[in-house]
Amino acid sequence: MPVIAIIGAQWGDEGKGKIVDMLAQKARVVVRFSGGDNAGHTVINPGGEFRLHLVPSGIFYPNVDCIIGNGVVINPAVLIGEVDQLRQRGVDTSRLFISDRAHLIMPYHILFDGLEETLRGGKALGTTRRGIGPAFADKVARLGIRTGDLLDKDGFRERLQLILDCKNPILTKVYGVAPQSLEEVYRQYCQYGDFLAPHICDTTSMLTEALDQGKLVLLEGAQGALLDPDFGTYPYTTSSSPLAAGGCVGSGLSPTRIDRIIGVFKAYCTRVGGGPMPTELTDEMGSLIREKAHEYGTTTGRPRRCGWFDAVAARFSTRINGFTGAALTRLDVFDTFPRLKICVAYRLEGRTIDYFPSSVVALEKCQPVYEELPGWQTPISHIRQYDQLPAAARRYVARLQELAGCPVDLISVGAQREQTIVLSDIL
Repeated sequence: MPVIAIIGAQWGDEGKGKIVDMLAQKARVVVRFSGGDNAGHTVINPGGEFRLHLVPSGIFYPNVDCIIGNGVVINPAVLIGEVDQLRQRGVDTSRLFISDRAHLIMPYHILFDGLEETLRGGKALGTTRRGIGPAFADKVARLGIRTGDLLDKDGFRERLQLILDCKNPILTKVYGVAPQSLEEVYRQYCQYGDFLAPHICDTTSMLTEALDQGKLVLLEGAQGALLDPDFGTYPYTTSSSPLAAGGCVGSGLSPTRIDRIIGVFKAYCTRVGGGPMPTELTDEMGSLIREKAHEYGTTTGRPRRCGWFDAVAARFSTRINGFTGAALTRLDVFDTFPRLKICVAYRLEGRTIDYFPSSVVALEKCQPVYEELPGWQTPISHIRQYDQLPAAARRYVARLQELAGCPVDLISVGAQREQTIVLSDIL
C-alpha cells in the first residue's frame, strides 16, 4: 500500500483536517509531521465538531494508529488537554503514539516568543506566541529537550539545568524579567512525562513495520507551503517545513516511500498573521468571503485575511511539492457570487511576471492580474457527482486545475465528510 502526503498548498487553513479525516477511513497510520499547536484542524464527523492542534486527524477511526512525528514541537500541557477532551467525548486515544525524537516546547520558549514579538513592534511577524519558533530555534542550536528525555528523569534534570544556565541570563539581563525556576519546570515536566510515557516510542520503527506489512500511511501536513522557511514569504513564515519533502524528514520515512502527494487548495486564498498576500481583499468582498466561510483561526480565533485564488502562487506550490493531485475545498462559499476572479499573473514595477518572487519586498509590490469568470449562483452543497455541478462551477474548477498544473481529485462542497465530490480515487 502507498504513502500519501496531504499538504497545505497555500498559506494554511485550507481544510486539510477534513481531507485527512475522510481518507483515514482506508488508512492504517496517520502521521502529523511538522509544526506545533500553532496549527489547527477542524474536523466535523458523526461525533460532532472537533478542533485538533496536535493529535492527527485519523484519531476518530478505531483501526488507525496516529503518530506525532519527530518533526513536531510539542507543548505537553496542550497535548494532554487535547487528549483529555477527546477522551471525555468518547474518542479512544490509546492508538496515539509520540516520537521519542520530537522536541518539547518549554515555558521559556513561550516567554521568549512573546518578548521577541513585542520587541519587533510594528514589524512583528504575527506569531501565535505559543513558543513554536523559539523551540525550533533551540532544536537547531542543539539546546532542545525531546520527549524521550522525559523518560530519564535524572538525565532530564541535568539537561534542563544546563539549558537554564544559558536562558536565564538572557531573560534577566536583556529582557529584565524573572528567571525560570529549575525546580518548578522540572517538577511540572516530570508530571507531563508520567502522563505521556505510555505514548512515547520509536515511531520510525512503527512506520517501517506498517509499510512492510502493506498498510496505507497518510502524512498529515500542518500550515501551508507558502509558509515554508525556505520557499515561503520569509521571514513571515513558520519554523518547520510544511512541504512534502518535510513529510519525509518529519516522520522518518525515505522519500522513495511516498507514492502520491495531494495539495489541498481553497477555492480562494486566506492568510493569518503578517506578510504579503497579493490577492488580499480589504474591501467588502473580502469581508463577504470571511463571513460566508467563517474564516477565523482554529487556534487563535483571529480573522483570516481573504482574497481571490492566486494561481501564480498555486503553480509555485505545485512545483516545489510535486503534487500528483489536488483537493479543492470550500467551493460552495461562492454559491451566491455573480462573478469570480482568478489571479493569473502579477504586475511588478511596470512588468507582468508569472513567477512567485523570493523577496517579500518585491511580493508586497506585486499587483494581481485577474481573469474573470461567471459564477453559478445556485447551491451545490448537495451535489456528489462532478457532472452534476453547474457548468460555471465546472469551468471554474477546470481553470484552476489548468493554472495550478495538477489534476483535481476531490472537491469539498461543505464541512461534512459526505459533502465531497470524488473525481479520482486516490487511495
